[in-house]
Amino acid sequence: MSEKANRRMGNQESENGVIESLQAAADTRLPASGIRHPTSGVQHRLRVLLAHGSGGELSHELIQDVFVRAFANPLLNEMADSAILDELPEGRVALTTDSYVVQPLFFPGGDIGELAVCGTVNDLAVMGARPLYLTAGFILEEGLPIEDLERIVVSMATTAREAGVRIVTGDTKVVGRGAADGLFINTAGVGVIPPGLELGPQRLQPGDALLVNGTVGDHGLAVMIQREGLTFRSSLESDTAPLNALIEALLTGLPTQVHWMRDATRGGLATVLNEWAEAAGVGIELIEAQIPVREEVRAACEFLGLDPLYAANEGKVVIAVEGASTDRALAILREHPLGRDAAAIGTVTAAHRGRVTLETPYGARRIIQMLAGAQLPRIC
Repeated sequence: MSEKANRRMGNQESENGVIESLQAAADTRLPASGIRHPTSGVQHRLRVLLAHGSGGELSHELIQDVFVRAFANPLLNEMADSAILDELPEGRVALTTDSYVVQPLFFPGGDIGELAVCGTVNDLAVMGARPLYLTAGFILEEGLPIEDLERIVVSMATTAREAGVRIVTGDTKVVGRGAADGLFINTAGVGVIPPGLELGPQRLQPGDALLVNGTVGDHGLAVMIQREGLTFRSSLESDTAPLNALIEALLTGLPTQVHWMRDATRGGLATVLNEWAEAAGVGIELIEAQIPVREEVRAACEFLGLDPLYAANEGKVVIAVEGASTDRALAILREHPLGRDAAAIGTVTAAHRGRVTLETPYGARRIIQMLAGAQLPRIC
């Protein structure tokens, strides 16, 4: 069974509880929106109306019955114009923001809601921060099925609990048909970097080992295959996952030996490493045979004329660690379910500064450039 399947089974009881709570809320009220059918007495799934964004009664019902019920926590329940955060732990505050426009909204292994939480949590975690709080802004298209919206919100709530973060404030707007492709989500995240932890391009140095916690390209290919209606004999799923627990374990075990980290999302592994080489003024050498790629991803890329090194990931972290600590870092990563396929894929070098090269299985070397254009548009 895949790690994604294990995570989904582990979260099922929690997710079912949220769904039952949403259904109970609909069954005990008769909102003007018609979410509960006035004659049948059962929950009746309708669609988002422009009036749901008016700020009036329908807006209130939607916010209370869908968002607040799923995300409920003491800070959010205040329903004020801002969330007043609890006293933060000692350290530097990290702040990030991201927007999500993936199409389709549901794809093998995930959905736009899970993606929004994981993406923001991971952006904080790779900076060494402990993620604490999220915001969530929703742009809803008129006509979006409320049932789909509920599924996405439940997915966000479940993933936030898994990651140990709270969604503490948000916003909802509704636009006309054709203006939003169903649903867009914007998130911001707040975390705290513990005292003494320093990560960044200035710490990269020749001899550092480059690691990745698992197979690359899963998310980009899973989304593309679903979106284009392609049929492959595989169970390929997105790798969407919150990485903060994995990263915390690594930093606890090797607090000074880890030099830099990034999650390899849009543009994939190749783009991240090109950014590193340019920012730090170092060269990077990869070994193709050591980069983990699922056979079904490799086959799909060959069929479609794509390169898995540029395909997006949503549950993969690229790590630079001092060379002497490579084995220890891999051991820590492999102890966690999200790192069991971790591999050392290359090194930092003083040669060919600003460039990334790849050693092929035949011993030849080629330059890996920054992604040009859009290989896989709208994958997050």
